[in-house]
Amino acid sequence: MKSNPKPYDVIIVGLGAMGAAALYQLALAGKRVLGIDQFAPPHTLGSSHGETRITRQAIGEGSAYVPFALRSHEIWREIESKTGKILLFQVGGLILGDPGCSTIQHGKGGFIENTIATAKQFSIPHEIYDAAALRQRFPQFNVSDSEIGYYELGAGYVRPEECINAQLALAKELGATVVTNCKVTAIDADSTSDGATVKTHADTYRSEQVIVAAGPWIESFFTTKPQYFKVYRQVLFWFSPKGPIAPFQSDRCPIFIWTFNHSGGDGMYGFPAIDGPNGGVKLASKQYVVTESPDTVNREVTQDEIDYTYTNYVKDRFPLLSSNCVKVVSCMYTNTPDSDFVIQRHPDHEQIIIASPCSGHGFKHSAAIGETLAQLAVRNTTEIDISKFVVKSAF
Repeated sequence: MKSNPKPYDVIIVGLGAMGAAALYQLALAGKRVLGIDQFAPPHTLGSSHGETRITRQAIGEGSAYVPFALRSHEIWREIESKTGKILLFQVGGLILGDPGCSTIQHGKGGFIENTIATAKQFSIPHEIYDAAALRQRFPQFNVSDSEIGYYELGAGYVRPEECINAQLALAKELGATVVTNCKVTAIDADSTSDGATVKTHADTYRSEQVIVAAGPWIESFFTTKPQYFKVYRQVLFWFSPKGPIAPFQSDRCPIFIWTFNHSGGDGMYGFPAIDGPNGGVKLASKQYVVTESPDTVNREVTQDEIDYTYTNYVKDRFPLLSSNCVKVVSCMYTNTPDSDFVIQRHPDHEQIIIASPCSGHGFKHSAAIGETLAQLAVRNTTEIDISKFVVKSAF
């Protein structure tokens, strides 16, 4: 095994949404930074793929998240100006549901009410529709008489693969080192040391600090409270319309989150059609029943899963969509017990920063979380308050 004597300021383990963002921000700050990933990001083996990710500004999961979402929008626009790539599409966002619905969304109840409250708190432009107004404005959705809609003008979607690609490319232009297709086998950080050692099958690296942003693989590096981080397999579906694609194109159809009671799930979410008349409409529900290992998770999707999703989620709510599924993709969520993030230094090893902005609602915040991780590594303080995301009892 070779040994690399040149120390880095920071090594990042995992270059998905959070790791790529942190790598870019640290390189932007002029730090000697190394990023390592066991695959070649962006890839389809973790949690940061599937062509689109919802972004919204008023966050029903709690007001502590809103600064991350707002700052991420600013950073994506900054990256767009540097690269010429379009990453953020603000096509509007629609949240549907019954007021007072007991459905838990990302670990929180009262999702639509909390969204409205944070929109008011942060003066985020929005509109509220009753069922009759929803049917007139958005006939694609077959809402019940008791449901309402929260419409956010600045919501939309980002392209996750493009976001990761752009940040990795900019980081390398700024001098960052990137090592891919290389699995980290150990992170050694003695409590009395002022640095850490990161070992791979091919090399050994030293750094002052290590950021672990390994997604579903995070527990492989630490002794954590049993099953504090649980991994769930999720499936994304693209269904064809029965007729023209026009009602689902982004000039007429926003991103959407629909909360309703369903066994084992918390409603569904989806996107406008972005890939032409034959690309289908992407939507998905979530399951939190069966846990998985990231190394053995089944990445194939069965016809039974397609049929179940169409029958139980699509058929009665989207009368303009057919049962023809043109594409399916599986991915993984890494969930904490309350679905909140973990962003903190390891309680026993100050040299290690843990980044698990997870539980299925992290990507919209990722650009700002990367900036926050860089600030934490460089000056041990952050502009956005992360006190809600320090969970020492997890370790």
